[in-house]
Amino acid sequence: MRLLILVTTLLGVNYIVWRWLASVNWAAWWIAVPLVIAETYSVIDSQLFGLTMWRLLRRNAPPPPPEGATVDVFITTYNEPIEMVMETAAAAQRIRYPHTTWILDDGARDELAAAARQQGVGYITRSAHWTDDKPRHAKAGNLNNALLETHGEFILVLDADQVPDPKLLDNTLGYFRDPYMALVQTPQYFHNVPLSDPLGSQAPLFYGPIQQGKDGWNAAYFCGSNAVLRREALMQLGISSYVAAVEEGVKRTLYTARRILKHAAAQDMSDQPELKAALASVQQAVREARRQLHDKQPLAEITFEFQQRVDAAARSVVDRDVSAMRADLEAIAALNEDPETTATTVLFDDEALASLAGREWSPLGAIESIQAMIRAVDVGRDDEAQPVLPMATISVTEDMATCMRMHAMGWRSAYHHEVLAKGLAPDDVRTMLTQRLRWAQGTIQVMLRENPFLKRGLSIGQRFMYWATMYSYLAGFAALAYFAAPAIYLVFGIMPVQAYSWDFFGRLIPFLLLNQLMFFIVSRGTPTWRGQQYSLALFPVWIKACYTAFLNVFFDRPLGFAVTPKTRQEVGAVPWRLVKWQLATMALLVFASVIGIIRLYLGANSVLGVGVNLFWVIFDILILSVVVQAVRHRGHVTEGT
Repeated sequence: MRLLILVTTLLGVNYIVWRWLASVNWAAWWIAVPLVIAETYSVIDSQLFGLTMWRLLRRNAPPPPPEGATVDVFITTYNEPIEMVMETAAAAQRIRYPHTTWILDDGARDELAAAARQQGVGYITRSAHWTDDKPRHAKAGNLNNALLETHGEFILVLDADQVPDPKLLDNTLGYFRDPYMALVQTPQYFHNVPLSDPLGSQAPLFYGPIQQGKDGWNAAYFCGSNAVLRREALMQLGISSYVAAVEEGVKRTLYTARRILKHAAAQDMSDQPELKAALASVQQAVREARRQLHDKQPLAEITFEFQQRVDAAARSVVDRDVSAMRADLEAIAALNEDPETTATTVLFDDEALASLAGREWSPLGAIESIQAMIRAVDVGRDDEAQPVLPMATISVTEDMATCMRMHAMGWRSAYHHEVLAKGLAPDDVRTMLTQRLRWAQGTIQVMLRENPFLKRGLSIGQRFMYWATMYSYLAGFAALAYFAAPAIYLVFGIMPVQAYSWDFFGRLIPFLLLNQLMFFIVSRGTPTWRGQQYSLALFPVWIKACYTAFLNVFFDRPLGFAVTPKTRQEVGAVPWRLVKWQLATMALLVFASVIGIIRLYLGANSVLGVGVNLFWVIFDILILSVVVQAVRHRGHVTEGT
């Protein structure tokens, strides 16, 4: 297998280097360059897959569970049917290993609370701290709230539709005999998917070779459900994140203080030696605090010492000119009267901090504004319902970011390849598209906010494994080039390559064949074609996810959060509008084929050129045809659970 990976990689590198150096048709750069970029993307994607498979790990059965371990089973729900939630809760109660079952109801439904009491199941909803003016963080917030209200050493997380097998804990807790094991992820399997799997729900390649490959690099990650987590790892992560947030607030305050002092010191204080000395003292305190922060000294000591020195400087100054400081005092009063807003400003509002830093402060006003800011940071995280947030809240999907942070802290994970829970996959195309969009948006958010290549603590292998998943969602842009290139040739006769020569085919075809052979061997007979179809056919979803996540991260545009419905949403007429871009692309390709054949008959196109591009058109239409099956899907076959 490794030999095949090496040969495929060499062939891919050989092809793409030749393409850039010798075959790009620069006269038609506007299509030639996008196409070769798309091909480069695909070659790198193939190499990332090969790297994942390099350490594919098929684990043996784990040892027995540790003695006396305590477990909380969390069933997360928001608006799912109560009957569905209670079916999952009843199955959770039948799990053989001793545990406590909890329903985490983010919808706070009285009927569900009553059903839980009748069933003898624990029921948790948001505490009073989660007021309307605090971020709720969707499922991550629901889990974070429950983590502070329960006590089990281990947490089994289940979505509302994921009915667990009684032996789930017996077959997974043994991994936690390793004191550094933080997560055991099991597959997500769906019992309502027909054999044709028109919506591509089962993902056998991911919940199989890909997770096993990542597991070999200690990078198998949390997928949101059907996973057991160690509470200690989560709480350590929450405390670490809290400290990091406060530390960032102190850094920002000290940075702003330095700028404020710079503006204040520029004023003429030749007749006010007390003020000049006070400013010099605070400047020295800022420098000392920044040095201590760099040296990782305790935050409480840094902030306390800094406060004391600033307070001493302020006391040493005699207020000689109240009129000159009146505007400053009003601003200071606003800071002190609303410490919660001040804390939020210090931690998160760059524009507000820049405004404070750029203001023409009087010397005493500068000192007192710094006092107010550092006190606000020291109060705590009043911007959040909980100061400690174990589950990551930087993304609309909490799972990947949380696991990456745990890996960065030195914890380990395992992928247990055994179906131990069966759930409900999306039953219509609208729900499927909503789900895939949220997954993609969440992944891109993590990529932009905590890029694995910049994340301290991760190994080289872990960085590549996380990046491989993030990178896959950029496929939508490559798809545009793949669909456009053959259509442009057939309609206009413009070639993106210099020639369809033996050099071209002799490099491309062996790479494509070996790449598909690698997929075939890795999958061991597991069908992967559906996944390959959707990787390109959902190009509008991937593109939308990329630009909406980019706007969210850099311009604070809201994404919204849609819980994946567990019941069918589409009834009545076939919703062709949901796949309009794919249908338009298919129509364009058919139109281009007709024009290409006419041009061939007229002698405007070559036989080889038309043949090659018709082949790619047919391939593209086969890829896109999956959306026709998906949108026409009108039901499912249910297996026993």
